[in-house]
Amino acid sequence: MGESNSIAVGLTALSQILKREKSRGSETLLLKSETEEALNALPMKLMKAATMSSVSAAEVIPEKAAPMARQNAEGSTGTLSSAVPKGGEAENEKWARAQLNEIFKEAKNCEECRGLGTLRDQIVFAVGNPMADMMFIGEAPGSEEEKERKPFVGPAGQKLDQIIGATGLKREDVYISNIVKFRPKKGDGRFQGTSNRKPDTTEMAASIRYIRREIEVVRPKVIVALGGTAAEGLLEVGGSVSGLRNQVHEFNGVPVVVTYHPSFLLRQEGEGDAKKAMAMKRRVWEDLLKAMEILGMPISEKQRGYFL
Repeated sequence: MGESNSIAVGLTALSQILKREKSRGSETLLLKSETEEALNALPMKLMKAATMSSVSAAEVIPEKAAPMARQNAEGSTGTLSSAVPKGGEAENEKWARAQLNEIFKEAKNCEECRGLGTLRDQIVFAVGNPMADMMFIGEAPGSEEEKERKPFVGPAGQKLDQIIGATGLKREDVYISNIVKFRPKKGDGRFQGTSNRKPDTTEMAASIRYIRREIEVVRPKVIVALGGTAAEGLLEVGGSVSGLRNQVHEFNGVPVVVTYHPSFLLRQEGEGDAKKAMAMKRRVWEDLLKAMEILGMPISEKQRGYFL
């Protein structure tokens, strides 16, 4: 690849990231200090590149200056893919789906995940809108999810659909994924049946790279972490949900709201204490109201007084 073409590819990738954010209504972008330094150094790198007989696109776009462009526009060969956004919403969505498909393929063949020996073989990736403003992140798939190959499709998924519906959105309007993409084994997994367990820290550490890249592609305006395990894996902090849910956290500049996992609400309902179950549902709804406020969504008086 010649130098002029390499520079064009690099600048186009960076330009389209900004155009995509503008098309989604973003007026500002949060930059870390090292990102600003990398961008300030970009003109000198371009001048230097212009004097070279050849240059790679990776050199034109420093990794810290545009991680989304570098990590998510790269194909399996490590070179920039031609599937970069073209500026329009439809083209951007097509680009995002292509990038997510690449992440899916890499996660499916994750040697580190499979090498643990504690995860089952069937991958469960993600569902929803790749251009979503609201993103829900759980911990790992269960037996129903493994069977359907989609996250949150069992009883907990039905409860999540109810929660999403109360906001005025539908499942197809949001993006839903898990930190761990494979159902954790119990024992050697041969006699596991429908029994599930939470992923441990080792399993989350082996898988976290994929949800990070999903966030970079989707670029949600708010993330809802479902349960303490998901919050711990994503935010790398310990603590109970009751302690974490009282503040808005941040992941790479994206606000994160922590709330209880839908399966926890189902357990509360099953224990027969209607008053306690209602109180927990109200707490989850308060967390969703917080996420709606971050997005600037209209909230009616009925919604403010609503109990799931």
